Amino acid sequence: MNNEQLNRMHSGKGFIAALDQSGGSTPKALAQYGIQENSFSNDEEMYTLVHEMRTRIIKSPAFDSKYILGAILFENTMDRKIDGLWTADYLWEKKQIVPFLKVDKGLADLANGVQLMKPISNLDELLTRAVERNVFGTKMRSVIKEANAEGIREVVEQQFAVGLQIFKKGLIPIIEPEVDIYSADKTKSEEILKEEILKQLKSLDKDVKVMLKLSIPTVNDFYKELMSSPNVVRVVALSGGYSREDANDRLAQNHGLIASFSRALSEGLSAQQSDDDFNNTLKHTIKAIYDASIT
Repeated sequence: MNNEQLNRMHSGKGFIAALDQSGGSTPKALAQYGIQENSFSNDEEMYTLVHEMRTRIIKSPAFDSKYILGAILFENTMDRKIDGLWTADYLWEKKQIVPFLKVDKGLADLANGVQLMKPISNLDELLTRAVERNVFGTKMRSVIKEANAEGIREVVEQQFAVGLQIFKKGLIPIIEPEVDIYSADKTKSEEILKEEILKQLKSLDKDVKVMLKLSIPTVNDFYKELMSSPNVVRVVALSGGYSREDANDRLAQNHGLIASFSRALSEGLSAQQSDDDFNNTLKHTIKAIYDASIT
């Protein structure tokens, strides 16, 4: 584990850029960027285009460690290069931005008001490759749709069980039990979720470190207690479908909570933009998310 990266994630100012759209979400991410599905005929062409998009973002002068602490990559991005360097190496060596890897394989069907993670069949091999590629940590997502105590407990138990496996490989897991922002009982779900997370944190050995990625809570500063746990490196927030402006406004009311935005980060970027327009749009976006993250 890289202690310089660990210290940066624990106490640095800024946010985490989520560049990890994968699988079924990739065509949507490309469409948002102005590249339609008729522009590619197979997965290889699609992933080449999305790597070009991510490379343009990462290489932009606006993508600066002054504002960005880390970046979450998709497996295909980790296995590609930027200017002759593996993407994770480029992020750290050229930008001083800490690299993470999305490791989950998507969501299982809805049951007990939640969607657990699908089994990650190649996890050990993937983690070994991530260590070889100098990745610092990982991210994995589940979704909570209803305030179902049994379902939420299952989500948290699964997340922490896989998280321990990841930590034992020398990586810091980002545990992401997302609460659907459109849930009719979002506040109650968050109450149950926090209690289940606290139970798991209290059961960890003192040397185990995790990060948490959570939906922006309905009650401001609701996750302060989680931030004070000695096992928690950082608590970060997903945008969850809010517009960037709305997500930033909500985030700014939660002290100590920093952004880990995906769609809200790339909002307004287009393949058709000149480099100047692209970089200026990204600059304003990054500054706005940064400002909301340092309140």
